[in-house]
Amino acid sequence: MKVCVGLSGGVDSSVAALLLKRAGYDVFALFMQNWHDTTGTLHGDCEWEEDRFVAEMVARKIGIPFYFVDLSDEYRKRVVDYMFDEYSKGRTPNPDVLCNREIKFDAFMKCAMRLGADFVATGHYCRKDEITGPDGLPVYRIFAGSDPNKDQSYFLCQLTQVQLSKAMFPIGDIEKPEVRRLAREADLPSADKKDSQGICFVGKVDLPTFLQQQLKPAEGDIVEVYDAYFDTDEQYRYIVSVLSSLKRDDFAGDVPLITSYVSESKVPVQEPALPEGGAGHEGGCMHDSEFSMEKIAALTEKQLSRLSEPVRYSIKFETETYRSGKKHVKKTRYKDNPYGKIVGKHDGAQFYTIGQRKGLNVGGHKDSLFVIDTDIATNTIYVGEGHTHKGLSRSCLRIAPEDVHWIREDIPMAAGDIRRYRVRIRYRQPLQDATLIMRPSGMYILFDEPQRGITPGQFAVWYDHDEMVGSGVIFR
Repeated sequence: MKVCVGLSGGVDSSVAALLLKRAGYDVFALFMQNWHDTTGTLHGDCEWEEDRFVAEMVARKIGIPFYFVDLSDEYRKRVVDYMFDEYSKGRTPNPDVLCNREIKFDAFMKCAMRLGADFVATGHYCRKDEITGPDGLPVYRIFAGSDPNKDQSYFLCQLTQVQLSKAMFPIGDIEKPEVRRLAREADLPSADKKDSQGICFVGKVDLPTFLQQQLKPAEGDIVEVYDAYFDTDEQYRYIVSVLSSLKRDDFAGDVPLITSYVSESKVPVQEPALPEGGAGHEGGCMHDSEFSMEKIAALTEKQLSRLSEPVRYSIKFETETYRSGKKHVKKTRYKDNPYGKIVGKHDGAQFYTIGQRKGLNVGGHKDSLFVIDTDIATNTIYVGEGHTHKGLSRSCLRIAPEDVHWIREDIPMAAGDIRRYRVRIRYRQPLQDATLIMRPSGMYILFDEPQRGITPGQFAVWYDHDEMVGSGVIFR
C-alpha cells in the first residue's frame, strides 16, 4: 500500500512518516508550498524555504522519496480570498479549517493520488476508524486525539466521508512528548523544531497589516457600552425571558447569563471526567440540561430565530458647546450618556473580531476592554469592560441550513429533531454541553451555560463523546 505523507518540516508529520515507514508501508513525502507573499508576516522572510529544507532532510534520514508541489494559486483562491471576503463583511473566518477542507484533503490529496498514493497521511492529533453502516457500506469516524492538549480534530471538522476514506493519522493515539522522544531517538532534523503558529501556511502575521492588502483602513469610533444599556434593550430582555421560560420545572434558580471565564490560551485543555461508569449522558454530555426538551420543541421558528440573534448596539451621542480657559474659547464635546461613551478611535471595524482584547489601545480602565460587536456599516466597534460584561456572553447561535455539515452522513438531523451533543466554538475550548435543534431555517445550538465570544464566521463543532460528528459556520 502506497502512502503519501504531507511532510511540512515539523516534528509531527516527520514522526508520522517515520511510523508508517517502520510499519512497512510504501511511503513517499510530498511538501507543498502555499504562500509566497511575506506582507504582514512578523518574521519578514520566507518561512516555507526553511521548512522545505528541513522536510527534505527528514525524508533523506528516513529513506523515503521526496517531492514538491506549489499550490499557491489554489490556496489564494480557496482560502485567502475567502478570508478577505469574510473579514470585509465583519465576520471572522477560520483559515486552518478551510485549508484542510480545500487544500490538504482536496488539491493536495489529488496531487498525491496522481503520484500513485492510495492514502494521504498527516501529522494531525486525531484518530480515525471504520465501521459498517446499515447499508453494508463503510462509515469513517473521526475522534479527538489521545493527547487532550494537542487534539486537532476541530481543524478537520469539514472533512467528508470521501476525504476521510483516503486519510491516515499515524500519531493520533500518541501524546506530544512521546512524539518528540521518537523524533530524537531517530535523530530526525525536526526533533526540536518549534510548532508552527499563525495562519496555516502563511505563518504568524500582524493581521491588520495582512488584511490591508485588500481592505482599506478607515477611522471610526470605539464605543464602550455600559451595563445600563442592557436594562432597557428589548432583545436582551427577550433573551432573558425566553431562556427563563425554558427551564425545567424541577430546577430552581435563575438562568445563568454570564459565562464562567477560562483562558483557553494559557490553561491546558483538560476535559472533565465522565460521570462514574463512564457512559455519561446523551451525546457524552456531563449533565442533563436545565432546559426542558418539551419546552424547546414547542418554540416557534420565529422565537428560535430571535433567540439566536445577538444584542445590537445603537447609542446616539449628542454634542454641546462650552467655553474653556481664560480666553473662553468655544469648544464642542459629547454630552454624558448613561448607556455608553466614545473612548477611542480605530482604523477599521473589519480588522477586529468579537472577544478581541489586544490592539484597542484604550486606557483608563481597571479591567481589560473586549470587543463585543462590530458594525461594518457605520464602521463602529463596541467594547465592554471585563470578562463578565453582559455583551460578551450568549447562549444560542444559529447555523444556516446550507452550512450544516455532517461528517457522519448516516446520522443527520431532520427538521424537528432535537439532540444533545458536546460542542466547541473554537480550537482549544473545552467541550460544552448543548442542545441542538434542527429547523427548516437551520441548526440552532442552545448551550447549557452561556458562551464567551460567539463569533460569526467561526465553526461550531459537535461531538458525541469524543467522536466528531458534524460542524457548521456560525451565522450569528
